Amino acid sequence: MGIGKQRRRVGAMLGAMPLIRIVSSAEPPVAGAADALLADLSAVLAREIGKPESYVMTCLEPRARMTFGGTPAPACFAEVMNVGTLAPELTRKLSGALGERLSAALGVPKNRTYIRFVEARGHHWGWDGDTF
Repeated sequence: MGIGKQRRRVGAMLGAMPLIRIVSSAEPPVAGAADALLADLSAVLAREIGKPESYVMTCLEPRARMTFGGTPAPACFAEVMNVGTLAPELTRKLSGALGERLSAALGVPKNRTYIRFVEARGHHWGWDGDTF
């Protein structure tokens, strides 16, 4: 591997892979609002986790068939994954910030939303023909 590619890999490893995946049974916001939500979530993750936004990925999967508490009323599941540590103070802060945004954009009450935080190992995530 050449020096340039090695430097790029080291930089990628330091700034690697925050991802938020949102699955909701709610109707999706109109296209512009959905794009605005994903852009906002991307900026929040980059800022709060402290990684470059160029490595943040957002994903919205609307209209999933879901139940929460035994009822099919609108619900939401979000998963935040990060290569590296997600400290308890950070996940608490992110839970509040993300919960507010998801509730406002999707119309799903915060008490019908679960957010899962996952610390990933770099070698478990592929990118650009290699792993982090």
